[in-house]
Amino acid sequence: MIQPQSIVKIADNSGAKLGRVFKVLGGSKKRYAEIGETVVVAVQTAEPRKSVKRKDIAYGVVVRQRKPYRRPDGSYLRFDENAVVLIDKGKQEPRANRVFGPIPREVAAAGYQKIASLAPEVV
Repeated sequence: MIQPQSIVKIADNSGAKLGRVFKVLGGSKKRYAEIGETVVVAVQTAEPRKSVKRKDIAYGVVVRQRKPYRRPDGSYLRFDENAVVLIDKGKQEPRANRVFGPIPREVAAAGYQKIASLAPEVV
């Protein structure tokens, strides 16, 4: 459950390391984002000489959250961190060519198959 002002880890090699969520997309009253949903992120820290710089505004899809996520079969999925992967604004394509850490299969079901294929592990 990611809300505005949440600090999230950027789980790709776009150059950004940490970001602050300032908008959850999906309606004017939408307060929280779950796995597979889109958020708008302001980059807080970034690596030098990369495409994404500090203070950049980027779109991202939530790939890990600390709050336990209930699957339809009754099982729960929980991660150690809140993390997003940066995507292009108009498309559902990732901005980077590598994704770090495990990705839940709900991300691919939400239409982000490319992110799931780049991930080292899908749980």
